Amino acid sequence: MTAAESAPDSRDTRLPSEIWVLVSASFVIALGYGIVAPALPQFAVSFGVGAFAATVVISSFAFMRLVFAPASGSLVQRIGERPTYLTGLLIVAASTGAVAFASSYWQLLIFRGIGGIGSTMFTVSALGLLIRITPPHIRGRVSGLYATSFLFGSIGGPLVGAALVGFGLRVPFLIYAVALLIAAAVVYFRLKDSALATPETSSDAATMTFRQAVRLPVYRAALLSNFANGWAVFGVRVALVPLFVVQALHASDGYAGIALTVFAVGNALVQIQAGRLSDAYGRRPFVLAGLVVSGLCTAGLGFSPNLWVLFALSAIAGVGSGLMNPAQQAAVADVIGSKARGGPVLAAFQMASDVGSVVGPLVAGVLAEQLTYGTAFAVTGALTIPAIAAWLLAGRSAGHTHPDHQADEVRRPDRDEPEQQLS
Repeated sequence: MTAAESAPDSRDTRLPSEIWVLVSASFVIALGYGIVAPALPQFAVSFGVGAFAATVVISSFAFMRLVFAPASGSLVQRIGERPTYLTGLLIVAASTGAVAFASSYWQLLIFRGIGGIGSTMFTVSALGLLIRITPPHIRGRVSGLYATSFLFGSIGGPLVGAALVGFGLRVPFLIYAVALLIAAAVVYFRLKDSALATPETSSDAATMTFRQAVRLPVYRAALLSNFANGWAVFGVRVALVPLFVVQALHASDGYAGIALTVFAVGNALVQIQAGRLSDAYGRRPFVLAGLVVSGLCTAGLGFSPNLWVLFALSAIAGVGSGLMNPAQQAAVADVIGSKARGGPVLAAFQMASDVGSVVGPLVAGVLAEQLTYGTAFAVTGALTIPAIAAWLLAGRSAGHTHPDHQADEVRRPDRDEPEQQLS
């Protein structure tokens, strides 16, 4: 890499106003999701069911997200990102409002599952919209900003939700439904006449299929790293850390919350800056660094002799995840380009994380029960090894994404072209 290539881009780095609209909506969505989280299990139990049935309600949301992700990608391809995004928001708003008026457990289960369909619709389309409206030379920075806004909402939501439960178990769902309607209205009116958010309509407009994308080594690497991240962060960490704190370290549940919080803090501290730097120096160094750091620290969690070591490892693992996520998301955006629709490509990328988050806790739970917590966390950390190998093999295609390479012109192979790198 030459000095000229390594130098930060001198272009205008101001963010388009449309990006701030999506970032703000992301914060509201995550905040609302966190608001209903404390109330949902209690609400399910209020219908006279047990703990397992209550967890089924929670899992139904994630299950429907996973199952409907391919269809969401197809919708993005057919009708565009903006209509899919708004429809998804309205579906979640309607289903959440319906949950507030559920009169039986089965109604609650059905309404919550429908919300998962809307959730995957706006998740996939939001990534597509960000790719379309973000200038290529600041993709990493925007990916970090978007992820951080969602993270802050996720942190603040449960705190607000815990306070609202005192007003009744149905109140958080009503508040979230109204907030989603407001967010949908803001996005509609602010992006309605946006030239940036308008899909390409010329004869040169392109679409990208999953088959085309998976031919690129950097996309295959991103699938593996997102799978490992979903397994560890959204699956095992949430499911196993609280149990480890109570059963292995013999501490109270409250300390598990601290461990999860310090992970989120470490994540938030580096995401924006890591994304910004990946715009100048390439995606691969930050993904690799993040995978190594998060993998090692996650593997060590199960051998923590006390809470202080657990907190330290959790915080550093959060930093590793924060280094990786904006860069890998920007790398997927580089693959698709600003002028193409890549709904199935984005859906598969999301599904990789969702599959990890669903399977991870099950496998880790069995390992912890039959063997040890140390084994469960070590296996989770070791899943980063295939992802690290894939990113190393991706070579220079993942190592530099300088806009002078005209990413949007050369990073979408035609069906008949041989596999090519991104540079």
